[in-house]
Amino acid sequence: MIHKLQLENILFLDIETVPEHQKFEELTKEKQELFEAKTAYQRKEEFTAYEFYDRAGIWAEFGKIVCISVGYFVFRGDIRNFRVTSFHGEETQLLKAFKNLLETHYNRPQHLLCAHNGKEFDFPYIARRMIINKIDIPFKLNLFGKKPWEVPHIDTLELWKFGDYKHYTSLKLLTNILGIPSPKDDIDGSQVASVYYEEDNIDRIIEYCEKDTIAVAQILLRLRNEDLLVDDEIKKV
Repeated sequence: MIHKLQLENILFLDIETVPEHQKFEELTKEKQELFEAKTAYQRKEEFTAYEFYDRAGIWAEFGKIVCISVGYFVFRGDIRNFRVTSFHGEETQLLKAFKNLLETHYNRPQHLLCAHNGKEFDFPYIARRMIINKIDIPFKLNLFGKKPWEVPHIDTLELWKFGDYKHYTSLKLLTNILGIPSPKDDIDGSQVASVYYEEDNIDRIIEYCEKDTIAVAQILLRLRNEDLLVDDEIKKV
């Protein structure tokens, strides 16, 4: 089935998120208490909510998106290119720009979205942040009433599980074992918040996000037993 997919119909993506506020004390008293309750299971007694706040970006209720990178294949005869671009800046505006891309270029039944762990993280996170920012959810992210086989999403983590739902494999590990150049050669997800708030270096985050997007496309190629992309085939637009 995976070999029947038309690569040019797939939009590959990755998102980077950070805590909505830089410091725990910037939250309202009520939001602090809600964060404490939300994270109690993960923290157990090892960390206070204050100490755990640097991880707040993983929850859409306490985080925000600072970058969405997308990539797509373009074929012209025997020439294959993979184009990458990113949406960044103020969250409401980047979400609206991403929504516009979906509604103008990826709105047909054959179009699919692809991410690593996208079904558990990227896709629902984007949808939740859109609702929080009072943006109507585009059709490709609105799963209400859809049957499982109607959901237009590909998840490379799910593909690698081969039905083993207890199994989690990180993007870094999967690229390593499949012989794909590592996208984690600068920062990793745990450092994005400090790069954003302390270094004020969005360009570094964009570069990291785009590398992850390329890695997702490379994984799908390997799962199809096709040649990996080389540098000359990757174009940033």
